[in-house]
Amino acid sequence: MSLRFAVLGLLEDGPASGYALTMRFERSLQRFAWTARQSHLYPELGRLAEDGLIEVVEEGARGRRTYAITEAGRAVLRAWLLSPAKPRAVRDEQALRLCLISALEPGEAQEVVRRYQAEAEAISAELRAMADAADADSEHPRGRLRFGRLAMELGIRQSEAQRQWAEWALDRLGGGA
Repeated sequence: MSLRFAVLGLLEDGPASGYALTMRFERSLQRFAWTARQSHLYPELGRLAEDGLIEVVEEGARGRRTYAITEAGRAVLRAWLLSPAKPRAVRDEQALRLCLISALEPGEAQEVVRRYQAEAEAISAELRAMADAADADSEHPRGRLRFGRLAMELGIRQSEAQRQWAEWALDRLGGGA
């Protein structure tokens, strides 16, 4: 069900084709919030259009369609955003590995934590670069609060907390930097 809201939110940031939405997913949501493949996205676009939550605003070559959110879509998105979140199902392979790390020898566990630390640092750097670019885009109607900027900051802070945890864990494992 959340795919529908992810698509509506992406279209709230401006009209887009299915391909452009797929790229927006890959750049902004997929790695940090929600995963959707192109094969999931196109049927959802059809359902959203049937429900009157989006509309085709342009048709181009080879059946390319550009979609925009409707007022009804904005109202549905707004209602969902303001409603309490449902309990989430967690499926985080990295967290599972860390929960089971005691099955490894100390040196192996240190290596797993170092990889986790390096990944957190890379994600933080990537998000900081994206945030800097978003902050510099004063042409966007929402300026610094454009789509995803607040979520980027959440990701930056989470990755920083993960890096700090990795330092702590390495210290406990006797392999601190």
